[in-house]
Amino acid sequence: MTSYQEATITFKTLFSEKMIEDRIDQLADQIAKDYQSSDHLVIICVLNGAFIFCSDLCRALSRKGLNKISMDFLSVSSYGDSTVSSGNIKVNLDIANDIDGKDVLIVEDIVDTGLTMSKLFDTIHAKSPNSIKLASLLYKPSRSEHKVKIDYLAFTIEDQFVIGYGLDYAGKYRELPLVAIYDGE
Repeated sequence: MTSYQEATITFKTLFSEKMIEDRIDQLADQIAKDYQSSDHLVIICVLNGAFIFCSDLCRALSRKGLNKISMDFLSVSSYGDSTVSSGNIKVNLDIANDIDGKDVLIVEDIVDTGLTMSKLFDTIHAKSPNSIKLASLLYKPSRSEHKVKIDYLAFTIEDQFVIGYGLDYAGKYRELPLVAIYDGE
């Protein structure tokens, strides 16, 4: 494990930029194969945390020849300024496009307890898509309370609060090109 120092903060790197890039390429191979016959794939990026993962994944899918895609965005919150989910899910921004009869891939940064994803699946399912699958950068199985099927998973992690690559603590550290354990300030 390497460390990254910023001001007075030390981060312990879990996944380097190269490790993430390689894993996204592998996920893109599988997703492109699975959706090669799809008429249209709608990728729903769960903001704010998944935006970097989602954009890198979409570019990788394009390189793999999967071009019949469109993107939409959904914003929910459950953490606030804490390192522990509040358990209350607030939809801040709903998707803008009609997904009736379309294949949907939800792209999430991290599946923790599964509460957010189970509520999102209900919300998306009510819009009558042809199919719904989930791609997640990270998964914490030890925290799982709600059964959620992750179809495309980059990494499994222990019960640690992580930052970087879109994941934040109180709006900070999203820009880090890696995933690191947050040790506090």
